[in-house]
Amino acid sequence: MTQRRLAARTREFVSAVVEAVEELPRGRTADVIGLQLLRAGTSVGANYRAACRARSRKEFIAKMGIVEEEADESEFWLGLLLERGLLDVQRASLLRREAEQILAMTVTSIRTARQAHHSTPHSALRTPHPERGCL
Repeated sequence: MTQRRLAARTREFVSAVVEAVEELPRGRTADVIGLQLLRAGTSVGANYRAACRARSRKEFIAKMGIVEEEADESEFWLGLLLERGLLDVQRASLLRREAEQILAMTVTSIRTARQAHHSTPHSALRTPHPERGCL
């Protein structure tokens, strides 16, 4: 999976999470869990973007660690919404599967970065690299 494709998938995941949260029924439980999902789900995309702009391998690994945590947390909140009957089964299943796949790709990226022999800064000026797919 290329950085460009992972960037696109994280953005699509964020959009799907926002749409799902906006369609939740109103009520205390749905509002609280929905807000938690919204925070975790949007953080996946924002922190992946930040990882793409990392100035060092260490910074990249740290930001990807946040992506890992937030993707896992998103999957948790989606499961809870599903258990409570607050989100359509098909939609919840698709979003959970995507969160799991993003999580797996993130873990693989972290492992690869840790095994790299040389630290290669992506940007000293923290500018995006569209050619790498980090938008």
